Amino acid sequence: MPGRSLAAFIGAVGATAGCLCACSAASGETADISIVASTNVYGSVVQQLVSGLPPGRVSVTAILADASVDPHSYEASPRNELAISRADLIIENGGGYDGFVDTLRAAAGASAPVVNAVQLSGHAHDAELNEHVWYDFATVRRVAQRVTAFLLARDPRDAPVLRRNAAAFAAGVRRLDGAAARIRARHGGEGVAITEPVPLYLLQSCGLVNRTPPEFSQAIEEGTDASPRLLQATLDLFGAHQVRLLVDNEQTAGPQTDDVIAAARSAGVPVIGVTETLPADVDYLSWMDWILHDIAAALS
Repeated sequence: MPGRSLAAFIGAVGATAGCLCACSAASGETADISIVASTNVYGSVVQQLVSGLPPGRVSVTAILADASVDPHSYEASPRNELAISRADLIIENGGGYDGFVDTLRAAAGASAPVVNAVQLSGHAHDAELNEHVWYDFATVRRVAQRVTAFLLARDPRDAPVLRRNAAAFAAGVRRLDGAAARIRARHGGEGVAITEPVPLYLLQSCGLVNRTPPEFSQAIEEGTDASPRLLQATLDLFGAHQVRLLVDNEQTAGPQTDDVIAAARSAGVPVIGVTETLPADVDYLSWMDWILHDIAAALS
């Protein structure tokens, strides 16, 4: 239903299904294979790929796992450096999003292979790179394939479980693609607004057209104030009924985003919140499924 928050969904899931634990920070000292991900989004993907393996086979550590923290301003700790130094595989988003990983790798002298999502995405050379590629399902599919290939090569004993998990994850991504296609069939070409570019790949897959002045959302992402002209142009989208939906990055806030949200609500435009890191107690596929559900409900 429109307006229902992701937090409410997570609470409902927790009440009915227990913890959908997305990522655990287990000790790499006791595991056969240690995987370190820059954020719990990629950590969750790995957790789904290694589910059901014998205890101690693979540990998954997410450096950034707090949905209240802005990843762009995150400062890593010595504990993170230790995890990186012990890693057998490192997963980073890339594109300048999580530069702290490269800093940690250099400081720790880490030689573990790196899976870089932006490099796998095909967007690395875009004129205006939107680095939030975990909202691009094709990219997440490629990350999962690369991680599975690493694990299969590292320990063939686990091949049956790994292949089964990889197939299940791929099927889950196909379901997300299907949900986006259904939205595209019904609402393709309709206008939407954003506060930041975070969900753009997802909105594009739904066939929706971002009508926000790009300079406005870029200013918000960079933590600066947009000009009064840009702010007014964004506010006018709602009064003029040029957009059907506003998608807001809940991990950052400020007076201008508050003004935009207020204008949307005043005009009766639904507001959907998204985040950059995974909320607690939900896995990646469930998270994306709910956002797509919320988009479809709002547009209906």
